[in-house]
Order: sequence, then C-alpha cells, then structure tokens
Amino acid sequence: MAQVLEFKLPDLGEGLTEAEIVRWLVAVGDVVAIDQPVVEVETAKAMVEVPCPYGGVVTARYGEEGTELPVGAPLLTVAVGGTGAPEELAEAAPGAAPTVGETAAESAVSSEYSGNVLVGYGTAGPAARRRRVRHESHAVAKAPAPAPVAAPVAAAAPAPVTEAVPGHDGPVPVISPLVRKLARDRGLDLREVRGSGPAGLILRADVELAIAALERPAAAPSPVAAPSSVAAPAAAPSAAVATAGERVPLRGVRGAVADKLSRSRTEIPDATCWVDADATELMAARAAMNAAGGPKISLLALLARICVHALARFPELNSTVDMAAREIVRLPAVHLGFAAQTPRGLVVPVVKDAGTRTAESLTAEFARLTEAARESALTPADLTGGTFTLNNYGVFGVDGSTPIINHPEAAMLGVGRIIPKPWVHQGELAVRQVVQLSLTFDHRVCDGGTAGGFLRYVADCVEQPAVLLRTL
Repeated sequence: MAQVLEFKLPDLGEGLTEAEIVRWLVAVGDVVAIDQPVVEVETAKAMVEVPCPYGGVVTARYGEEGTELPVGAPLLTVAVGGTGAPEELAEAAPGAAPTVGETAAESAVSSEYSGNVLVGYGTAGPAARRRRVRHESHAVAKAPAPAPVAAPVAAAAPAPVTEAVPGHDGPVPVISPLVRKLARDRGLDLREVRGSGPAGLILRADVELAIAALERPAAAPSPVAAPSSVAAPAAAPSAAVATAGERVPLRGVRGAVADKLSRSRTEIPDATCWVDADATELMAARAAMNAAGGPKISLLALLARICVHALARFPELNSTVDMAAREIVRLPAVHLGFAAQTPRGLVVPVVKDAGTRTAESLTAEFARLTEAARESALTPADLTGGTFTLNNYGVFGVDGSTPIINHPEAAMLGVGRIIPKPWVHQGELAVRQVVQLSLTFDHRVCDGGTAGGFLRYVADCVEQPAVLLRTL
C-alpha cells in the first residue's frame, strides 16, 4: 500500500522566506527518484532547482508556474512504497480518503527518504502536523464547493476579501512573516481573508487583492453607504492615485535589491568622495600584457588588483559594523563583489579570496560569474559573503555616480567610463584617457582622511601602474 508524503518548500538558506515557481520539472503521474530535482524556483538570491527527498510517484503539484510560495508551503505529494498500480494512485490522490495513519507515516521505510537533508527540512519522515492538515483538508473537501480546498492552487482562483467570507476560527493560516507584516501595516484583519494556497494558506497575492478590494469603495461613493457619502469625495483623489497605473510587485531579485538598498540608506551614514584620474598608462599596460600572449586580462581584473592592494593599506574599509555589540569588525580576507546587470535585475556576484588571486585568475572568475549571472545560474553562495564591492558603471556610458553601499559592507568603489579628454600631462596640454573614480564609505568605520587616502592610492595606481610593483 502506497503512502502519500507531502514535500514542502524547504528553507533555501540565507534567510529566504519565499520563492516563485519558475518551471515544473515533473508532472503528476511521473516517477521520481530520491533527490531528483522536481521544480525550479526563483528566490531573492538566485534560480534554484529543488530536489525531492522522496522517491515514488507524483500525485499532486501545488502551484502553477509564476506562483509565489512561502517557505513551508506544500510543493507536491509523492506516493512511496507502493506498486504504482492505478488503484493505489487513485487512493493516494489529494481528494481521496487517507489510507495511512499518522503512526504509519512516521514509521515509513527509511529507503524511501533521501540521506541529504535540505536546509530547514528534515527527511526523517513527515511530521504528525502535516498529516493533520491533510485530514482537515479532506473534511473541507466533502462540503459542496466548486473545487476542493486541498486541491492544487491551479484548481482554485485567488479569492480576495468579500462580505460573504466568514472569519477564520482558530489560528490564521499564514506562514510568511512578510505577509503578516503587509497586512498589519495596512490595517487588514487576516481572519477575514480567504487564502488561495493549499489548505487555505494565505499568500501575499491574497493580501494584496484584499487591500485593493478595500480601497476600491473609497474611489467612488457607494449608493448603499449613504451616511458616509460626504467623506467620499475627499478620499477619492488619494485612492485614485494609489490605484492608477501599472503595479509591478517588488519580489524576487527586484524585491531583494529594494530591501537591501533601503536598509543601506536607513542604517549607514554614508559619504562620497571622487577624483579624476589619467588611465592612459593603465590602458597601455593592459595592452602590453595581452600582446605578450596567454589569456587576455580584463580591465576589471586590473582594477580589482588595485582595490585589493588599497584595502591592504586601508583595512578600515574592508570591515562591517556590529551595532548590537557596538564594534567595528575588520575582516581578514577580501571577498570582492562586482555589480552585474542581468535580465532579472542587478546582482552582485562575489569573487572569494580576491586578495590571493592573480590578474589571470580574477579575469577567469569574473567571466565565469558574469556568464552564470546572465544564465540565471548563480547560487546563493555566489551572491553572499562580500566584504567590498567594485561597481564599473562606466559600461553604461556614464562618467560618475554616488554608489549605494552594499549592506553590510563598509564601502564601494565606482568606476566611470574611460574617454579621451584634455589633460595636463608633464606640463603640457594633451589628450589622455581619463576616468572618474568615486568612493562611497560608511562614516562609522573611518573618517574622510582614510577614505581620501584610499581613493588617492587607487588613482595613483591607475595613473602609474608601476606603483603596484612596490607591493608585489
């Protein structure tokens, strides 16, 4: 007799609380092996293939492509330990009566589980609470309704708050703390919201639809609500502005960027200094390196080498601030992030141990991470752990910028485009290759003298690459 095991969206690490289904890799009725990837999801960090810790036959999928699910929400159910006969699969369907009790589920054969434990998700057997949810869902499914509540999300359209929806009895079915915060900030009572997720789970889309439904009556006076019609014209302009135009959800990479940049502006007292530098000699040095044969050296790799040497002289900028302990933590290694624009938005891949790499190694790693970013193949490990960021916004054809620090780092170096400009060189006016460099730094970790010294050293190395020979 087959057992039906429910696989929930695991904690994918780095504090992620939700993910969006990008592509299903299996269909209902497919046979899956232990640790076989079953769905591709997009988090705020990267695109991830999620492996299923159970082996068996897929009996249900929860959520269509494009659906956002919180961590802990059901992804799919798998019938394990059976023969795969049609009658067994029929009994294992979501709407069928449960054939395996909680005790039997907990004592499932260990060979049906993966030995690889996902972050925040054990594979030692389903918890008893998971089975109780399925029993309750089955009870609801017996009531006359267009579709069973326990059916996959595709079988039920999201239903916002309506006056006919009764309040929830008992705990409100919400997993994501972000959903609770959104409802609390807008004064929405979650007990009056009907969830469109599995087993009535309230998703962010349900809360957003409920908020929109509550705001619509304020845009125009309702003939039923005659006593409050006097106040309606005053509320109409703001409501009209709030609902006008296209609404683009802040989620995935765009949402992560918004959260991180907002936090940086809120928590970090930053300051910016900048300087123009003559990059003619640096460009000539790069041309000579590449003419000598071997792998080509990128300009970004040379700038990275300069940054690493500058941070060795000014370690205050390779640090972070621990406000809870009221300490500045100076970091021993340089993990260099670099800004990369992708179809999914801005990402900051991290080159680990950049201080130990040669120009050739840096060039190869920059190329690898850039290609992975374009293919949406970066892992969370590729996007975390940075200690300093290099932002080459010159590729967009601009000269200068005031970068926002990549929280919780302490500084970011920005590099503009390198273009021919009039420049006084050796006492004479000449056309030189000029670049603008800007440094945004956390004023808590150092004063302007340190930041200015760092930027001046970087500019000196750009103008006279031979300066680096002193530290080789």
